[in-house]
Amino acid sequence: MKIIETLEKLGEIQGGSLVPTMGALHEGHASLIRAGAASDRPVLVTLFVNPTQFAPNEDFAKYPRTLDADLKIAEAAGASAVFVPSIEAIYPGGLANAASLAAQFSLPPIATAPRLEDAVRPTHFGGVCLVVSRLFDLCQPSLAYFGEKDFQQLRVITQMVEENSNRWKSLKIIPCATIREPDGLAMSSRNRYLDPSQRIAALGISRALQSVAHCSNVANGEALMRKILDQHGLETQYAVIRSEKTLCAPESGVKSARALIAAKLGAIRLIDNAIVGISTPNG
Repeated sequence: MKIIETLEKLGEIQGGSLVPTMGALHEGHASLIRAGAASDRPVLVTLFVNPTQFAPNEDFAKYPRTLDADLKIAEAAGASAVFVPSIEAIYPGGLANAASLAAQFSLPPIATAPRLEDAVRPTHFGGVCLVVSRLFDLCQPSLAYFGEKDFQQLRVITQMVEENSNRWKSLKIIPCATIREPDGLAMSSRNRYLDPSQRIAALGISRALQSVAHCSNVANGEALMRKILDQHGLETQYAVIRSEKTLCAPESGVKSARALIAAKLGAIRLIDNAIVGISTPNG
């Protein structure tokens, strides 16, 4: 496995499968790398903690950096190369300029209309789209793999690529299922910060999602999720049932949608989602 730190070396692995990450790799990331390796293309994993997607009050400085462990996980999962760029390589114009570009980024509707992550973290998707578009331009992948745990992010990136088909002509976004711990908690780089009591409380998120695997209607399902989150001592930011396509209210007559949750335990913020079957979507 190659370790690439400079832009000049990226040309050696363009056109393959890309797995963009912020490091702190776990089995969820490894599953993306294995999926990329199964495509019979070289797999490039990027490790870059992107400053432009963090608001000033968020945890950029504390975000885990575990490079040695990340390299071992990437190699074991089948990565052909790992790109570990500096901030200067990704943002040659400097961070102030990058922040300005992120704020001005022309976002697809799904990044602004649902009032989910876009409402709670209003600067987030500008930074995400800026860095992902930069990585797509630099790495020129044919396939790019993203997990469904960050479901709105997955949909935002998919829509961004669809709207820029002339820029990334052959690129296809491949969604991959959320990987969970044996008890149901979605794997996340932030799980390592949960103390034992918080770890137990965090299970309220997956239990809330399981409770609406089948529900009578949207209003009842959302109320049930909020009740379960409250019972587990979680601070709910949103617990909603939305259209998988638009992430807005489900269309009339649709029997399947997506339940999405964001909740906090102290300073630790967790998100998760799952498919839900509904009997009367607008009831």
